[in-house]
Amino acid sequence: MAAENIHNQLPIKLLHDRVLVKTEGPGGERRSTGGIVIPATATVGRRLVWSDAVGVGQNVRTVEVGDRVLYDPEDRAEVEIHGALYALLRERDIHAVAAARLEQSSTGLYL
Repeated sequence: MAAENIHNQLPIKLLHDRVLVKTEGPGGERRSTGGIVIPATATVGRRLVWSDAVGVGQNVRTVEVGDRVLYDPEDRAEVEIHGALYALLRERDIHAVAAARLEQSSTGLYL
């Protein structure tokens, strides 16, 4: 029991080009703008999802902690940390980044 508590308190350092994002909703559930819960089984085709980056490795160049990232939920590895579910991605698996700091070099797209 004591060894388990020690592991729960250890800091985490992501390596290389890894990005850790907080997953939203259990099992792919999402909400419409009107507040209706849409179950994952209602998904037609591939759907990309937005999540918040909570950690980045030392070789990540375009994503910072706190950015919103767009990724394919099929191309992820899940990990549970302190009872919360996260997705572990490679930077190359991220399709887009949304952050206020990107306004200086804007492409004209607003999400």
